[in-house]
Amino acid sequence: MTFLHVDRVTFHYPQRPPVVDGVDWRMQEGEIHCLLGRSGCGKTTLLKLAAGLLTPQSGRIVLRGGELAAPGPQVGFMFQSPTLLDWHSALSNVLLPVSLQHKPVARDEQRALQLLDQLGLVECAERYPRELSGGQQSRVALARALVLEPPLLLLDEPFAALDAITRAELQDDLLRACRERGTTVLFVTHDINEAVYVGDRIALMHAGRIVDDIAIALPRPRTQAMRDGAVFNDYCARVRASMDGTNA
Repeated sequence: MTFLHVDRVTFHYPQRPPVVDGVDWRMQEGEIHCLLGRSGCGKTTLLKLAAGLLTPQSGRIVLRGGELAAPGPQVGFMFQSPTLLDWHSALSNVLLPVSLQHKPVARDEQRALQLLDQLGLVECAERYPRELSGGQQSRVALARALVLEPPLLLLDEPFAALDAITRAELQDDLLRACRERGTTVLFVTHDINEAVYVGDRIALMHAGRIVDDIAIALPRPRTQAMRDGAVFNDYCARVRASMDGTNA
């Protein structure tokens, strides 16, 4: 069974052309797919549809065989900015999704601390967002997105504001955390290098449609040294050529 099926989905705002125009896309469990495209191509709208934050005008989102009608604990979401609550500690921010369901108990706190430890932040558990760097805040946001152990994780350019070294470290943290949990990931980015490094497949969007589908056959686990290799750079060149072709 297909894990996630974006089934001929269309979405538009009143009196405007479709932002997402008949997209049909399938993901298998445990895969990491990247949505790549220039600003305004519809990739963030498609991600919101996959999260249940928007409702398609036609088509449907099918997750594990059932139609997705609204957001729920089966889907984790990480936004472009960490969106942490300033008056909560790092640990409390991680536990926010739990708090929406019930008062956190010791088991919940232990799971949150394990995530922070895995992301190298356990010593920062009681610090507030103002006391954390941008990279540390992003790690807290990633732990928060994973704390309910959702089978599907959606990410909307979560590392775009970080410096290159921190961004690469967060990519490795994401890959490791999702691999250990078997999490399926749909990752929106406009960065070709990031898409090739993170993704098993890349869906290239243009004008609301998927215009190319590129499988990335790099070995896992990924390593930073791969970025210097000919195969990695050949993939980047292929993706770039496909993107340039959308402007022809």
